[in-house]
Amino acid sequence: MEIWKVGLVTMVLGLSILVECGVSDMYSSKLVHRFSDEVRKVRVSRNGEVGVVWPQHRSFEYYGKLMNSDLQRQKMKLGPQFQLLFPSQGSKTMPLGNDFGWLHYMWVDIGTPNVSFLIALDAGSDLLWVPCECVQCAPLSASYYSSLDKDLNEYNPSGSSTSKFLSCSHQLCELGSNCKNPKQPCPYTVNYVSEDTSTSGVLVEDILHLASGSRMAANSSARAPVTFGCGSKQTGGYLNGVAPDGLMGLGPGEISVPSRLAKAGLVRNSFSLCFKEDDSGRIFFGDQGPAGQQTTSFLPSEGQFVTYVVGLESCCFGSSCIEQTSFKAIVDSGSSFTFLPDQIYDRVVKEFDRKVNATKASFEGYPWQYCYKSSSEVLPKIPSFTLKFTANSSFIVQDPVFMIYGSQGAVGFCLAVEPSGIEIGTIGQNFMTGYRMVFDRENLKLGWSHSDCEDLTDNNRLPLAPADGNSPNSLPAEQQNTPNSSGVAPAVAGKTPSNSAAPTSRGMPSKLCLTKLLFQLLLVSSNFRWSLNTFTL
Repeated sequence: MEIWKVGLVTMVLGLSILVECGVSDMYSSKLVHRFSDEVRKVRVSRNGEVGVVWPQHRSFEYYGKLMNSDLQRQKMKLGPQFQLLFPSQGSKTMPLGNDFGWLHYMWVDIGTPNVSFLIALDAGSDLLWVPCECVQCAPLSASYYSSLDKDLNEYNPSGSSTSKFLSCSHQLCELGSNCKNPKQPCPYTVNYVSEDTSTSGVLVEDILHLASGSRMAANSSARAPVTFGCGSKQTGGYLNGVAPDGLMGLGPGEISVPSRLAKAGLVRNSFSLCFKEDDSGRIFFGDQGPAGQQTTSFLPSEGQFVTYVVGLESCCFGSSCIEQTSFKAIVDSGSSFTFLPDQIYDRVVKEFDRKVNATKASFEGYPWQYCYKSSSEVLPKIPSFTLKFTANSSFIVQDPVFMIYGSQGAVGFCLAVEPSGIEIGTIGQNFMTGYRMVFDRENLKLGWSHSDCEDLTDNNRLPLAPADGNSPNSLPAEQQNTPNSSGVAPAVAGKTPSNSAAPTSRGMPSKLCLTKLLFQLLLVSSNFRWSLNTFTL
């Protein structure tokens, strides 16, 4: 619900209750329409927007915008159309070894007719982008990559009948103020944490082809309009094979694919990633995890939920927890390995070194400092490594070490963590192995449960929770110019008080009337918080 509507509903409820209580002469206020000159002035002055397109009163565009708002509200009331969605070519993800920096990728179909792209998955950024009208892009020929058997594709906006450019006046256009004309295509630039790595171009909207895999759905396929980057220029790691055919940001920003699917009413505002020990995996949009999963809350950054940050209370080996090892960490599927704040890293690696019964060694070409010899493929006993969260939640890392192989088999192993160099850590893919990781943006929680990454469609066995209830060059870990976003868990409204109230004096409302007014305002406030969560995450 837009802020103006919250104000309007608040005033109307207040007036109706005060009239009922016999005090209609004590309260008055001017009602202002969402497309009035007053609202336009406030919007421009507060947001600093340039070239705001304001519909003319009672024009076709005027009624179109009102109808679109009503349709969005109806989708919210009816609930999601699908329990789960995944790319039309399947829910499986795949690793592609050294060529691609130890990341997970999957095929997606975009446009009409559909064209396939092999995109990297990154929970640390928001934007989906693909190579498009290339000025400076990575090679797309399969001959450049040992793990590919067919060429990669470049997106052509004019080749898709459902493609359209986003204008500079669009609400998702962050660089709109730099445009000379509000109707020109919206430019974008995303700089990533990895040195000199970026993508830039213009924003477009087109169809992302998805499937539900459910026999219960009237239609097992979905055509979802999504906004993404027509990436004409890439730099850094994106020119070196990290993401030659594009990247899907899964962050909480409004422009991300999970956000667009939820806002369109297709699925719940949540998704899951699963990484198996054989390096395969799955992704499901709308998945809120099984009922028995463990959870911890996402933490805001400067009051906003701009990435998936969690708070850890301690790090433990076996039953012994290391003192002073609490820290915050980003949960990021786009980071191949895990990073700890420097002081936490020092305490953890020293405790690991003390507990492991093996000879320390050094292996050329590997980034980790704490490595050990191994005389056979059978590892020495590795102490279990556990991350402790609040509310007694714990995350047992399935495999904290990285095996190193020679011509005769295993020659050693390393504790696969590195110092982050900053005060915040990163939980990367290697720590998520063996888990179904649920990014529940609706309830602002991270969930996890042991999993073999089974298919979650209804002809497979893994139950769902009720709808309510060798290259050190990893993928760039976090988008630096993440769109502003915030969110609050949905409130649960109670019953409205009975209309039967004792008679009251005209001059002064009774306590019952004031209580009713307060309760109605609280309900409006709860709905407002719920709306913020729905539309900004």
